[in-house]
Amino acid sequence: MNQAPVRKRWQIVDGVLLLDKPGGLSSNDALQKARRLFSAAKAGHTGTLDPMATGLLALCFGEATKFSNRLLEADKTYAATLRLGVTTTTGDAEGEVLEERPVTVDAAVVHAACAGFLGEIEQVPPMYSALKHQGKALYEYARQGIEIERASRRVTIRSLDVTRVGSFEVDIIVRCSKGTYVRTLAEDIGEVLGCGAHLTALRRTSIGSLQLADALTLEQIAAIDEGARRPLLASPDALLAHLPAVQLDMETRRLFLHGQAVRVAAPTGEVRVYGPEFLGLAQTEGDGCIKPVRLIAFPEV
Repeated sequence: MNQAPVRKRWQIVDGVLLLDKPGGLSSNDALQKARRLFSAAKAGHTGTLDPMATGLLALCFGEATKFSNRLLEADKTYAATLRLGVTTTTGDAEGEVLEERPVTVDAAVVHAACAGFLGEIEQVPPMYSALKHQGKALYEYARQGIEIERASRRVTIRSLDVTRVGSFEVDIIVRCSKGTYVRTLAEDIGEVLGCGAHLTALRRTSIGSLQLADALTLEQIAAIDEGARRPLLASPDALLAHLPAVQLDMETRRLFLHGQAVRVAAPTGEVRVYGPEFLGLAQTEGDGCIKPVRLIAFPEV
């Protein structure tokens, strides 16, 4: 007699997992695999990586999901490889070849071309992207052979270092603002060089203050007994490490957790609030008070 499959027992899990995403998995696939490893009832991510891309993906469980959108604004750093002389439909190695051109550039020309992209630049988002047009992702139109006109957007390239120039390949490390498409950057560099280019490798190494060096692979997590995995998670406030911190005493803590603005010395803008444990995110108001924005749920509140 066949036994019924054992249903997964989801648990309340709070924290942030820094995952080293493998290539070939979508960000959502990676999220669901990690979620099952922790049996987490609630999970989300802080911004996607293309399936081809590898590297840092910050995943949120439980209460940490309340603060996941704060990392969307953070700068990101990527290590990328450009293949010169070939353009593709997607701007990366997963697309079909559009054109092949001779490559006659040297290292000096490549360095000069890349230097021209520093600072604020205009980028036209690629058709193979998750941006929406009339409620539908652009890549869905692209797969049907439909081209949608896209407005350019301003993004900022904070730094762009050329680390290797080969006969047909260039390695770069780029730190950029939110909304930057490294695939598009690769294509634009190729056009300046006159030979075209596409992306063959992309690895995210940082998101704001979060670093790939602190990330774990799915295999590393799976190798640890499930009962011992919780310590692998960072506290939800890891997502807000770039913000100043404010400490509350027990009375102001109680008022704050009941949603009331409290008077306390605080810098202007958003702040992390503690009392002494992490309580949530607040905004400084003009009257010298801080007003709760997102709060951690506590049983006694």
